[in-house]
Formats: sequence, structure tokens, C-alpha cells
Amino acid sequence: MAYLAIFLWGWLFGAFLLGFGMGWIAVVYRGKPVPKVWIQRLSVLAVVIVGVAVARVVPGRFGYWLDLGLALFGFYLVGCSIGSWLRDWVVSRHVRAG
Repeated sequence: MAYLAIFLWGWLFGAFLLGFGMGWIAVVYRGKPVPKVWIQRLSVLAVVIVGVAVARVVPGRFGYWLDLGLALFGFYLVGCSIGSWLRDWVVSRHVRAG
């Protein structure tokens, strides 16, 4: 993971910026909630995938791709969260002021 952070910081930063942009322009949609069964299944899948990456079960190139994909996805999600939070903060400040 240190290799990914040192040598691929541009790609990680790009994933963060893309996530930030998507979080900023995303419109909140209040649709039907995801069923709890699917949330549980996806959570188990995420834990298994992260566990496989941490345990280094997948060797070589495919293990590298798994680590890189997880890192990019993590940076993207952090960017989405920050962009969405900042947009909410800016919009709610603007509405209160007016």
C-alpha cells in the first residue's frame, strides 16, 4: 500500500477529485431504501474483499490490481463524502442567510 501511495499519488488524487466533483453535483434522491438483506450481503462482500487484500491471498499482478482498486475506490468515496458534505453546508448556509 505504501507503494501505491508513493508512486500512484496522482491517480489517487484524481480519484479523490472525481469523487469530490460527483459528491458536489449529486442531487439527493429520496427513493425506496435498500432492503436490509442486500445491505448485509454487500457488507459481507466488502469485508471479504478487504480481508483478502489485507491477508494478501491474491498474489502478483491480480493482488496489485485488487489493492489499487480498493485504494482508488476508497479515495473516491472519501471525495464523494467531502464534496456532498461541503455542498450541503454551502447550500444550507445560503438558505439561512436569505
